[in-house]
Amino acid sequence: MTEGAALRTGDIPDDLTAAEAGMWQAFRSGTVYDLRSGDSVIDDPHGGQPWGPERTVRARIVCWLLLDGPPALAGRVSSLKLTGVQINDSMDLSGGTVVPYVELTGCRFEQEVRLPEARFTTVRLVDCSVPRLEAARVQTEGDLHLPRCRFLSGIRLTDAQIGTDLLLNQAIVYRDRSGRSIAADGLNVGQDLQAELLESHGELSLRSATVGVSLSLRGARLRNPYGRLALNAPQLTVERTLYLTPAGVGGLQLSGRTPAQGTRVQRFECQGGLRLDDGRFGDAVDLDGARLVLSDDQELSLRRIQVPELRFLGERPQRGKVVLSGARIVNLVDRASSWPGPGHLHMPGFTYENLVPQGPFPLAVRLEWVAAATAEYNPDPYERLAAVLRAGGEDEDAREVLLA
Repeated sequence: MTEGAALRTGDIPDDLTAAEAGMWQAFRSGTVYDLRSGDSVIDDPHGGQPWGPERTVRARIVCWLLLDGPPALAGRVSSLKLTGVQINDSMDLSGGTVVPYVELTGCRFEQEVRLPEARFTTVRLVDCSVPRLEAARVQTEGDLHLPRCRFLSGIRLTDAQIGTDLLLNQAIVYRDRSGRSIAADGLNVGQDLQAELLESHGELSLRSATVGVSLSLRGARLRNPYGRLALNAPQLTVERTLYLTPAGVGGLQLSGRTPAQGTRVQRFECQGGLRLDDGRFGDAVDLDGARLVLSDDQELSLRRIQVPELRFLGERPQRGKVVLSGARIVNLVDRASSWPGPGHLHMPGFTYENLVPQGPFPLAVRLEWVAAATAEYNPDPYERLAAVLRAGGEDEDAREVLLA
């Protein structure tokens, strides 16, 4: 039977393997096509156990179904839902328009997945092993979900347009040849970008990205021993809050809220520079519990950011610098033990309207905080602190600051 006739009637083409024929039928009925063996060791998509031809389909057949597949059975909606399937060759949907819903769980891709300039409704890859995801300028009407996937040579989402949510929870991403784990400059996400408990090995680049609601890196571990920056996100726009805070460990579904008491938590940890210069955040930048491991030439750079509330409540960096030059904050929520010492804090032109210390922060220590950021005599930081204290009714403390 010819391919064209098969498409018109929905009959199975003659040249399909048994695994592909089963996938063809499941696509027409919109049901899950599950080829797992039942042995968790064998079925681990990230393990070393080989999967034979009985679990393998050609990427060309998958693309055929998605781009020009057979009609759905009466009363059904066609969709591609694969579990425990191995896809050989490179799955290339570049420039294509994919209407069916796509959900692949626990699958293996032998070669990279190519989606540049493709259009989708919703795409979900869950717990899959992917050599590389190449998806510059991809567009989705709904979600792009990549939780618990492993990418051996990075993800490219440059200028991608995600209609609702982008999920990278518990994903593990290694760097590509340029040193980037996730290259997502110019990314636009309509609602939330969740990357909780993400492991990034290389530079996570979000330059000029826009997130319509919140960006959560709760419990993420960003490591880049190969370059200066672990998170490179200048001119990032987040309509609500950027979370660099702890996350609960153990559950597959992450609530996006503060972990309940007694839950084992993993703090946000960044080994390498973190750059948020010129960022705009609608509600807050939250560094509660964050751990920054910097070398002497690396920085937490918050130059010229604008945000109603900065929660500087992390662990004190032992090396490197914290730079707040030109930043504009309304509420500075901080802890005395979170700030680095003299020579490691720079904040010329830093403005804030209210101080909301968490725990003891006596005036003498606050003066040391200003002095630590002032390498040579400069009255501006003292005048700013005095003005904030005076606005809060602390006139005596304000006079003491001006005398200092």
